[in-house]
Amino acid sequence: MKESSGSAQISSQLLPMIERWVRFESPSYSEEALCGMARIIVQDAVNLGLRALTQPLSTDGAPLVHIHNRRDGDTRPGILVLGHYDTVHPIGTIEKNPFRIEGDKLYGPGIYDMKAGICLALEGLAQVQADTQLPVDLVILPDEETGSHRSRQVIEDFARRSLYALVCEPARADGGRCVTARKGTGFITVKAHGRPAHAGMQHQKGRNAIEEIAHQVLALQAMTDYERGITVSVGGIQGGTTVNVVPEHCRITADFRLPDPQAADELRAKVEALKARVPDVTLDVDFKLNRPPMPRTEAGAKLLRSCQAFAVRAGFVLDEAPMTGGASDANFTAALGLPTLDGLGADGDGAHTLHEHILLSTLNLRQRFWAETLQGLA
Repeated sequence: MKESSGSAQISSQLLPMIERWVRFESPSYSEEALCGMARIIVQDAVNLGLRALTQPLSTDGAPLVHIHNRRDGDTRPGILVLGHYDTVHPIGTIEKNPFRIEGDKLYGPGIYDMKAGICLALEGLAQVQADTQLPVDLVILPDEETGSHRSRQVIEDFARRSLYALVCEPARADGGRCVTARKGTGFITVKAHGRPAHAGMQHQKGRNAIEEIAHQVLALQAMTDYERGITVSVGGIQGGTTVNVVPEHCRITADFRLPDPQAADELRAKVEALKARVPDVTLDVDFKLNRPPMPRTEAGAKLLRSCQAFAVRAGFVLDEAPMTGGASDANFTAALGLPTLDGLGADGDGAHTLHEHILLSTLNLRQRFWAETLQGLA
């Protein structure tokens, strides 16, 4: 990212807010921690003069947080800003990667992915809340890191009532670039059902489910096509009971990544056509597309050009990254045809690691970018 030498100072609220959010750990699997994090977000939004409310996603789970600048009765389609407040880091990670400044780097679990990015958008909205041409809905979710299974319907409902989607996922680590295209993601499960037998006395009567799954692992791995951007990775296997029993059951799970809807259809057909190779063994095959592909579109490119102009006003050049293999909630909004731009959060590196950090020198520029963008989009 190319910076301007005349950038403004970071607002007095921004760094304390980032610190508050990072120190309060909120892993995806702790509903208690997530609910506490939601309360902090709501209070900070209210302190900034914004309207904030929580919306339950289930009877006992953490809520989404909806922050907006809509006046009473304003139902116009506007700008949807998406973020998530869950992190991959378990409670106690703050002891291993403490909140601290080392040179230009500000460290802490979840700071880059993606608490600082949400803080930037929130601060930007607070600065221009009375002057935006379109209403802004900042929707912050508790389950993105685990697939947004509870949140997806709400995300899509908001998307259908919006003109644009801007996503606070972190900027790419190779220069702070934004994202216009993401691969689709999903999971394949294959279960083999054989016949148990004593491995010594009646080996010939058994039908080995692990042997069958070995064939299926190779078949799935062979579906990877690097030239087309398709990857299939078998990452989990469970099977057998004890070593002296011919295994009756075995199961594998695989991750897949896809560049476009056509590739998804083709891979699904290949997976569902899998056949057992070992006699008398049966297969159960399940193909689930969790997040649809987000190919680059002309509508997304037009939104990018607008945001690049706002970035210039803020003092830096917003470059575009190539398609990324990671997915986000942007996949859902883009699949509905909504112009979507992702990777607009904090600049830094180390997502999901113990050296996760953001770059202090870029915060003021990105804060200004959000204010310019939310005020300027029409």
